[in-house]
Amino acid sequence: MNRLQLVENIFKKKSLLCVGLDTDLGKIPRHLLSEEDPVFAFNKAIIDATKDYAVGYKINTAFYEAQGIKGWVSMEKTVNYIPKDIFTIADAKRGDIGNTSEQYARTFFQTYPFDSITVAPYMGEDSVKPFLQFEGKWAIVLGLTSNAGSADFQLQQCGNELLYQRVLRTVATWGTPENIMFVIGATRKEQLQEVRALLPEHFFLVPGVGAQGGDVDTVCRNAMNKDGGVLINVSRGIIYASSGDDFAERANEEAGKYQKGMEQYFH
Repeated sequence: MNRLQLVENIFKKKSLLCVGLDTDLGKIPRHLLSEEDPVFAFNKAIIDATKDYAVGYKINTAFYEAQGIKGWVSMEKTVNYIPKDIFTIADAKRGDIGNTSEQYARTFFQTYPFDSITVAPYMGEDSVKPFLQFEGKWAIVLGLTSNAGSADFQLQQCGNELLYQRVLRTVATWGTPENIMFVIGATRKEQLQEVRALLPEHFFLVPGVGAQGGDVDTVCRNAMNKDGGVLINVSRGIIYASSGDDFAERANEEAGKYQKGMEQYFH
């Protein structure tokens, strides 16, 4: 999916919502465990319930890889079920030497039809470039995260700037706002403002809303640009809104609430 298609869907739905499919067998409703593929049955119901509000789905591959071959099958069925006009993210956080990254890129962009993949930039340009060679595909590079350990490296001084600022500035030169996004944590208003000033055109994937303490208003007020410019990811707050038979209905309600909170920022 190219940038124009993504932006068109954002404005059509007046939504920045990305639903995280971090599907855990231990948390899905018990009655689904009798299904042939409980994970896909759950995901299918969540997608059906939220697709009118979502402009993206983020599949956290760790939850699928942990199930072995069955998990990879569930993931493939899930990504193929997502409507083609909705942006798909493989949250795999890959990043390795160039020829290995080439294989990771082929995995998620050719073998599986994802629009994007999250990438760790620690190994530098040659580890990220292979993900930028596919037309209409995106690398979503870790920039500033909201976990406690982010202070260990990201917030350390690096010359006259912080390390995460150096990473953002440098990685942005490896591609364009058409094929690079950045993961930017949602919990700090000042940092959202700083990052938007540093990267006025790029899209941000913003986790940390909902269960992790971030909120939609803070993100929208401080990080949106003329194209929307952010994908606000919510996982647990939507997909596990209920553990009962009404899980899909509750997911629909929660997704609708998030979209309603975003709608006011579109004019």
